Amino acid sequence: MEELKAGSDTLFLLLGAVMVLAMHGGFAFLELGTVRKKNQVNALVKILVDFSVSTVAYFFIGYSIAYGTGFFAGVESLSARNGYELVRFFFLLTFAAAIPAIVSGGIAERARFNPQLAATFLLVGFIYPFFEGIAWNQHFGIQAWLKMTFGEEFHDFAGSVVVHAMGGWIGLMAVLLLGARRGRYSRDGGISAHPPSSIPFLALGAWILSVGWFGFNVMSAQTLPKISGLVAVNSLLAMAGGTIAAFVAGRNDPGFVHNGPLAGLVAICAGSDVMHPMGALVTGLVAGALFVYLFTATQNRLRIDDVLGVWPLHGVCGAWGGIAAGIFGAKALGGMGGVAVGAQVLGTLGGIAVAVIGGVLVYSGLKLAVGLRLDAEEEFNGADLTIHKITATPEREASW
Repeated sequence: MEELKAGSDTLFLLLGAVMVLAMHGGFAFLELGTVRKKNQVNALVKILVDFSVSTVAYFFIGYSIAYGTGFFAGVESLSARNGYELVRFFFLLTFAAAIPAIVSGGIAERARFNPQLAATFLLVGFIYPFFEGIAWNQHFGIQAWLKMTFGEEFHDFAGSVVVHAMGGWIGLMAVLLLGARRGRYSRDGGISAHPPSSIPFLALGAWILSVGWFGFNVMSAQTLPKISGLVAVNSLLAMAGGTIAAFVAGRNDPGFVHNGPLAGLVAICAGSDVMHPMGALVTGLVAGALFVYLFTATQNRLRIDDVLGVWPLHGVCGAWGGIAAGIFGAKALGGMGGVAVGAQVLGTLGGIAVAVIGGVLVYSGLKLAVGLRLDAEEEFNGADLTIHKITATPEREASW
């Protein structure tokens, strides 16, 4: 029976890892559909290479920082219990690699390729696992202090704060240090619209992410006996709430409609295992509305050129999710309990602080050392021709 349990747990977590790995294809197509045509190839290549760099950084450095264990043992010990610990690394890697995938959407169309790969290595190897260890592995006694102070630890079941808020706030720092795309804002107050290049690809990316998210959330149980249908249904209702709110607030704009489910799913990650489904629906509704209003505000009023809206989508909706877990997870509102609003607020603020400080250190350091931006001519020609020497849709056949 022990062997059967180990094999079942390993298969369960492996399926989750594969589902979240597929989400990175969703990140790629969401970015591809949102950017202009001259930057589509770059979106696809960037997400794949970022994931590969993340794998190396997390394998050799990040996982050890977060959990205190590495992979320099013999293969016999690594493969114990059907290789469960190796698959657990794979699953948690897919979370870690979401950080540069999130950032990628904010800095699209004007970032240099190799400096971003260096940033990916530093973020996944050092910055992200630092907070991951605090939230999910009791580092530095912070969780114990929160429990002593508020009666409960900071609760983030599937990463509203640990993954999404971290990625969104790091992305905001990168966007601010990089600056807006050339020609996006004029000195006389004008704004040049850069509409999505492909709504079908944007929608495809959103659907891939939405489906994979059920692996992201449900498989965060990490063992088969801990699986909960509550997590799945809460994710579903938050997704629906986010979509409806974005549909209404965004006045049926397809870009908002397809980001709405993602806003709801970002927000429900933290409390999906403790909320009542009606609380999950409200969490999603608030997240969908937050995304629409804050995306519009950052682009038009604050003039922050966050191309995919990664700060409102992941940064703000992730933070809302961390706090919402404390509100709707409480027994008074039909939740399971075991959460405290004070602990959720401080834990969320702690994640934002690590993200902001880490993002500034990494991107300001790279900006000073090697530079972050393409030059004016390279940006005008597009990242596809400048970096990859090919476009997504060549307009003529080869000359030979």
